[in-house]
Formats: sequence, C-alpha cells, structure tokens
Amino acid sequence: MSNTTSLRIVSLLPSATEIIHCLGLTYALVGRSHECDYPPSVKDLPVCTEATVNSKNNSGQIDKDVQTLLQQALSIYQIKLDVLEKLQPTHIITQDQCDVCAVNFAEVEKAIASLTKSHPQVISLQPNLLQEVWQDIEKVAQTLGASAQSALNKIQARINAIAEKIKPLENLPTVVALEWTEPLMGGGNWVPELIEIAGGKSVLGVKGEHSTYLSWEILTEADPDAIVIMPCGFDLERTEKESQVLIQHPNWPNLKAVKNGKVFIVDGNAYFNRPGPRLVDSAEILAEILHPQLFDFGYRGTSWNPFF
Repeated sequence: MSNTTSLRIVSLLPSATEIIHCLGLTYALVGRSHECDYPPSVKDLPVCTEATVNSKNNSGQIDKDVQTLLQQALSIYQIKLDVLEKLQPTHIITQDQCDVCAVNFAEVEKAIASLTKSHPQVISLQPNLLQEVWQDIEKVAQTLGASAQSALNKIQARINAIAEKIKPLENLPTVVALEWTEPLMGGGNWVPELIEIAGGKSVLGVKGEHSTYLSWEILTEADPDAIVIMPCGFDLERTEKESQVLIQHPNWPNLKAVKNGKVFIVDGNAYFNRPGPRLVDSAEILAEILHPQLFDFGYRGTSWNPFF
C-alpha cells in the first residue's frame, strides 16, 4: 500500500466524499463540491464548484432550467479553477454518470488541463447498480492505497440482516419510487434494488437504467401499494414542500397507496440519490417503511415521514 499521508484529495461529488469518509481518509480531503455535506466536518473545506441553476426554484422550474442547459450542451455546474489551483490536489474524484448530478467529466478534464501547479490523478465513478457502487468503493480504496474490506463487510452484513427477516414473507407490496414530483419521474439505477432488498416489488423503475419521466396515466395504472417520494437533491423538509403539487392532481386521491395511507417522503439527498456507502441506510429506511412490524432502525422523523 502506498503512503496515504501525502494525499491531497478534492471530491467533486457528495457520494465520493462519503466513500472517502468510510475508508477513513477524511483527513486527506482538501476541497469539496458545493453539495458535499457529509460528514459534517467537510463543510469547513474550500468549495470547488458552483451551480448555474437556482435550486431554490420549484421542481417544475428546476426541470425546465436543467433541460434548457442540457439542450444547449452547457454544464449545470462550474469548477472554481482558482480554488483548485491553490489546493494543488494529488487526486480529484468526479463522475461520468449523470450531468444533472454533478460536474460532468469533460468539464473536469478541461479544468485539470489548465492547472499549472499540480497534475492530479482523476478517479471517475460511473455506477448504475449497487454492485457497481461497492466496486467504486473498492476502486477508490485501491487507487488511494487504502483498504475497503472492513467497510464493505459492514455494508454486506447490514444487507444480509434485512434479507434474513424478509425471506419468509409472501405477497410483498408493490412500490413506486418518485425521484421528481413535477414532472413525475420514477427512480431508476440502484433504487429498484434497494426496494427489493427492503422487501418490496419495484414498479415503474428499471434496475440499472437512468430515472425516466412518468405520466399520471402510467402511475394511475400501476396503482402501487406504496409510494416513496425521494426527489433528487432535496432533504425531508424540501421534499414535503415539493410534494404538495401531487395532492392537487385529480388522480391522486384515487390511488390505492393514498387511500391506505402508504405514501412516504424520504431524505433523498442524504440517502437514495447518493451512490455511496449510505445506500445501505437507504435500504434500512425502506425496510422500516414497508415492514414496520419487522424493522425499527430509528430513522423515522429525521430521514423519513408519512406524507399526510
């Protein structure tokens, strides 16, 4: 293993910052993205990115702004080159998975090419499935000369503990995860896997594929047993606010999940939207929501709530 004491890491991705933390390398972080907020200590680090979209707008307007920028092939995020130059990182961790989630890979490459004081190594993450997230943790560890085994063993043990209790269950509930409320989007990538681990049947989300727009007709036709609302980038309070638009739709009161009080809001920003170690927390949250008779991990009230 290489000497990790000389590392100077800049993370341009909240999930990467959490991977660094779970590997015990938080001390080596010298810079972060404007969205990195966990562990709380990283908030004191220099910020290396900024958003060009106003995240205070409502969901409908944010979606329009994002689509406009993407159509014009413009980046939703910008890198603060002057900050990066001062930090002289040895490694920069970024992603090549979703231009809406973080600085795109092309922007990072362009920024690095213009640095004069350092020549950092880029670690680019591109997970679509849970297994790929765990592989990314391994990849980051190997590149930085650390070990991921202990962290991955703990994650697997927690997943196994849920699976053990789920095994005897029959007639598992159908679940729709909503990753955006206006317009509607179904949760893809690793979200269907999390639902399955937690003892649900995922509908309207395709495992390993990007989240897709949904129509109200499709949602009404699916009529799931439970709906979990997890808008990308929003905490619990913001999710509750942005979910009010759903109530105004004429189809809303006719949904089975609504009639049975099985609609829930979660902190998607901290958990479900971040492909890092806290996806195992996300599985526990879903298990607690879907099978309260079997699970009580203590997340209710801080990480999820019923939406009523």
